[in-house]
Amino acid sequence: MTDSIQNKILSYKDEMLNNLARLVQYNSVQSEALPGKPFGEMPAAVLAEALQIAEELGFKTTNLDNYCGYAEMGEGKDIIGIAGHLDIVPAGDGWSTDPFKMTQIGDRVYGRGTTDDKGPVIASLYAMKLIKDSGRPMNKRVRMIFGCNEETGSLCMKHYREVEEPLAMGFTPDASFPCIHGEKGSMRIEVTSKNTKIIDVHGGFVSNAVCHQCTTVIPAEISKEALEAALAKTALKSFTVTEENGTLTIFAEGVAAHASLPLLGVNAAGCTMQALADAGFKDDFVEFYNSRIGTTCDGIGCGLKFEDEFGVLTLNNGLISMKDGVITCTLDIRVPVTVTEEQLRSSSAPYLENEQGKMEILRIGKPLFYPKDSALIKALSSAYKDVTGDTEHEAEVIGGGTYAKALPGIVGFGPEMPGMDYRIHNADEFMIIPEFLQCVEIYTKAIENLLDA
Repeated sequence: MTDSIQNKILSYKDEMLNNLARLVQYNSVQSEALPGKPFGEMPAAVLAEALQIAEELGFKTTNLDNYCGYAEMGEGKDIIGIAGHLDIVPAGDGWSTDPFKMTQIGDRVYGRGTTDDKGPVIASLYAMKLIKDSGRPMNKRVRMIFGCNEETGSLCMKHYREVEEPLAMGFTPDASFPCIHGEKGSMRIEVTSKNTKIIDVHGGFVSNAVCHQCTTVIPAEISKEALEAALAKTALKSFTVTEENGTLTIFAEGVAAHASLPLLGVNAAGCTMQALADAGFKDDFVEFYNSRIGTTCDGIGCGLKFEDEFGVLTLNNGLISMKDGVITCTLDIRVPVTVTEEQLRSSSAPYLENEQGKMEILRIGKPLFYPKDSALIKALSSAYKDVTGDTEHEAEVIGGGTYAKALPGIVGFGPEMPGMDYRIHNADEFMIIPEFLQCVEIYTKAIENLLDA
């Protein structure tokens, strides 16, 4: 990229941030479906806003039944796709600023979606604008797709595939740099109790994040002091124990993290179950939970401890709840790319059920993998290296799942820089403004490389 391109990007800084704030203001968590709005009111509203921004930038736009939409430029049969999402995970607690009013502090802006994924959507749109305004001839179309259901199933991209042309190649700006050449497979397990003395338990806010808060009510069969002593030995950030009317109520606070990186978090439910056992509370489900899930993240208790050259298996308990005397937990498992479904099923089979509890495999998803020397990975990786000068980091395999598994021909590419935690799926999610500007430059170069491919 030339200095003139960098200056042009800088001239758009305020406009880009203002447009990002327009998207951040929407609490676009999926909600109850409405007529013509399959993911609820707010996802449809933020999609309309994004399409309006794209029209203001001079792009042709299409709304695909409020499942998703797109902005397009260029001519030709082949389509270079850029797929970003406008839906978000719930804000949760613990924010220092209003999560739906983008707030700048120094060189950072805070708000839900600033990095995941509304900020990268704006960066990609302006990369397209820079190319369009340059007058460069294009014999391919470039299409920015705005999805509304990435966090809860990617049904938006299923609809896209049903009603639109396939993409030739492209990327989703919903991962990290330099480039993602593989995504682990996935496994979903539901855990249920058979017998338990626990009166009530509720924790977590989404299945694909570490359960960072948990409230548990038990009969006061053990002393409050013994329970507090056991909780103090865990990794919890904080806890309280209240004794009333023959019950003990535990509120436990751990640390939130994305399900693909559960070791960065602290599972409040797991710590509570561990402390209950250590304090002498005898209970079938507590024993089942501690033996199958516990506070580790490697799946060993389920017979699922796997590793290959691209990474290890990770297990995350995101939600725990109780209804009609039955406890239910969700397990979000990310599987190394070389591990097969047959291996997963056969290895876990002896652990799925006993007299204390049951685990049911709900789904096993396939991994995604491109060799590092494939044309797509080389085109994207070189764009990152040309702009940043970073030759140390290489394309990697991640545990996170993106639109790359829903749209053939694309891979994850940015916006996260190596080694930085942007508090995605956590309180105080942020985006760094100089990185954001550089991201626009990287995406501009990447689109040019794909146009030349």
